Amino acid sequence: EVQLVESGGGSVQAVGSLRLSCTASGFTFDDSSMGWYRQAPGNVCELVSLINIDGSTYYADSVKGRFAISQDNAENTVYLQMNSLNPEDTAVYHCTPDCGGKGTLVTVSS
Repeated sequence: EVQLVESGGGSVQAVGSLRLSCTASGFTFDDSSMGWYRQAPGNVCELVSLINIDGSTYYADSVKGRFAISQDNAENTVYLQMNSLNPEDTAVYHCTPDCGGKGTLVTVSS
């Protein structure tokens, strides 16, 4: 059974930082591209960042220069380091493309 468990969310003030983790099980982690997605209240699920099998990365324009994605294949974990957070980053963050599952809530206050 494939499982993805997100953690690391919380409440921070603007310009603060958080590091999210997504730990995977049930599939070969290092054979897969992994990504972070987020869904704010009333909004659609949007792609935040991807890390591909070859290590290349993608960032949405809204987070470019502030967020960094990385992965630890030995730990089957993908991380999202989020710096210079702003209230527009408030959302539930997921590592599933449909923003399914519980995710981890990030709340940024001004």
